[in-house]
Amino acid sequence: MSPEKAQAYWKENISMILKLLVVWFVVSFGCGILFINELNAIEISGVKLGYWFAQQGAIYVFVILIFIYVKVMTSIDEKYGVNE
Repeated sequence: MSPEKAQAYWKENISMILKLLVVWFVVSFGCGILFINELNAIEISGVKLGYWFAQQGAIYVFVILIFIYVKVMTSIDEKYGVNE
């Protein structure tokens, strides 16, 4: 792989990782701590949404982010010819 192509690959890779980390931060810190009062106004099955996000919702989002990472990285790897 040429140095220019390798640099483009890593730039795209790091960009995708940073975007996923922002989502991770917003869900874990934002929904679990910063926006908890607004979210607690909504209840699901008798449980306040802020509490639910802090305890369980964030875990679901993290698992979804893992699947998104795998799917996007597979397409990036194929695009640059470094797939297995």
